[in-house]
Amino acid sequence: MNYDEQYRQYVAEAEAALKRQTYQCLRKDSRVSDAARYSLFGGGKRVRAVLCLAVCEMLGGSPELAECYAAGVEMLHCYSLIHDDLPCIDNDDLRRGRPSCHKAFDEATALLAGDALLTAAFETLAAARGTARQNVQAVQTLSRAAGAGGMVWGQEQDLYYEAHPEQVGAEQLQAVHRSKTGELIRAAAMLGAIAADAAKEQCAAVGTYADAVGMVFQIMDDVLDVTATEQELGKPIGSDAGNGKTTFITLYGVEGSRQIAGKLTREACEKLEKTFGQRSQFLQTLADRLLHRNQ
Repeated sequence: MNYDEQYRQYVAEAEAALKRQTYQCLRKDSRVSDAARYSLFGGGKRVRAVLCLAVCEMLGGSPELAECYAAGVEMLHCYSLIHDDLPCIDNDDLRRGRPSCHKAFDEATALLAGDALLTAAFETLAAARGTARQNVQAVQTLSRAAGAGGMVWGQEQDLYYEAHPEQVGAEQLQAVHRSKTGELIRAAAMLGAIAADAAKEQCAAVGTYADAVGMVFQIMDDVLDVTATEQELGKPIGSDAGNGKTTFITLYGVEGSRQIAGKLTREACEKLEKTFGQRSQFLQTLADRLLHRNQ
């Protein structure tokens, strides 16, 4: 199976798992649940779910358990997008080419839809058919990545530096993106390792790869915000500049940012190749595709 076929298969598995889990976690007679489904099934590349599934398969783990963990991380990611789009944070009217959740419904409903998905993510992980130890590790991993020391902290710092751009240098910017974007990407990969009951050294190699991929993902987001079209991205472009944000483009320019992303990608793939050999080919290709993505 080539890379594109494999990617589509992982996405199909993730979508099926999400449908099963939302059937369990979300009500049928609820506008809030309707809003949650609207956002959850509104498209997207499912990169985090694919990472979880691909890492698990590379390590010879249980695909059924990884599918459940992948569904949980996608639910949590979707909650973060719904809340990011709200007027009190990024104030974006479009997401994936459609009206944002608060535009399709209303602000209060969107807020509660995000809350519902956040809660459903942990319900999904806790009820997965792993061992008690695996499920506890999964919940700890995702909660640490998403909470006050992870994604929420990154969002808090991002808002602070938006108001104080004179205080932002390379170190501060990388720390923000490591928390805001990178932690959840790392968690997705580590959930795949947990589903495979991976050894410590295997987890370390996967974590190093995921850290690099997370930073590259954010760098390319910054690049695309100034080089892509609204049709390609499915959301407004130039919003970072409009909000006065310091980005990788602000500090390094487009070409400088691409060079940093390229170096991180090469180093990540070399680490995987050294540790896992040919088994890591899909993940290496995934890293390269994320480096060269146009949406």
